[in-house]
Amino acid sequence: MTPDDRPLPHSETELTIPFHDIDMMRVAWHGHYVRYLEIARCELLDAIDYNYPQMQASGFAWPVIDLRLRYAAPAVFAQRIAIEARVSEWEHRLKVDYTIRDAETRKRLTRAWSVQVAVGLDDHGMRLASPPALVERLLAWQEANH
Repeated sequence: MTPDDRPLPHSETELTIPFHDIDMMRVAWHGHYVRYLEIARCELLDAIDYNYPQMQASGFAWPVIDLRLRYAAPAVFAQRIAIEARVSEWEHRLKVDYTIRDAETRKRLTRAWSVQVAVGLDDHGMRLASPPALVERLLAWQEANH
């Protein structure tokens, strides 16, 4: 198995759409989806032991520089949703793909992706390659999960 054949980290998080997230039509307001993605991304980053505290400890901030969402069907009040987050790129940036589904029927509701880049905390310079701290953790995850 070559490194390109190895799986990339992924996770799935479930949550229930709360009352305070809906509009008068009982539909989750589109802006709340970014928070749902962030919850899933943090769980994914925990799985590789490189969440925001570890990022900071390694000397980097990882700001989101691009975020896209495509809504196929609404999430509604009290609906249980499953948010899958998958690393899809990591050599020069960290790209995470997301799929939000109804947790019971598995019907797709939303697709999204986010892109983050490493920025040095010391010089605020954007890095053109992912720092060793991320690469080492991803390679270790792949080795443990192939």
